[in-house]
Amino acid sequence: MLGVHFAITSEQERSLLAADGDGDTVAELLEEIEESWDDDALKVDTDKAWDAIHRCLTDGTLDPDGGVYPLSHAVLGGRHLHDDYYVVYVSAAEVRDVAGALRGADRIWLRRRFDAIDDPGYDGAHDGGDFEYTWDNFVDVQAFYDRAAAAERAVIFTAT
Repeated sequence: MLGVHFAITSEQERSLLAADGDGDTVAELLEEIEESWDDDALKVDTDKAWDAIHRCLTDGTLDPDGGVYPLSHAVLGGRHLHDDYYVVYVSAAEVRDVAGALRGADRIWLRRRFDAIDDPGYDGAHDGGDFEYTWDNFVDVQAFYDRAAAAERAVIFTAT
């Protein structure tokens, strides 16, 4: 699954929250967001690195409830809007908290967390190259959250 974060507009936020529980409508809204997106500064693609990033920021698993807020909300923590795939909503206030917490994570800290992943469900190579891939994407996520917080936007993370 490929992951993408979007810092959504307040109109998109209202529509998605109103559709919560209606998978078809959420899917349609997400498709509209993806197709019409034109602001690369308020979007970040993490390819498959989102998996390792979430594990590093939480308890080493893909459990959306794993770990401690606010780091747990950078990828899978938050309000899940779809049952069949990830569409995870984080409010603008939570985005500010996540951005602040991510600023405290440096390369050494992330490497320790990456090396500690001990979940047989992790599909990555779990080697130096995999860490570099994770780190590069993590830096992009840090910068994205800073921009989203500055823009006072809510965020949705999707993986399909």
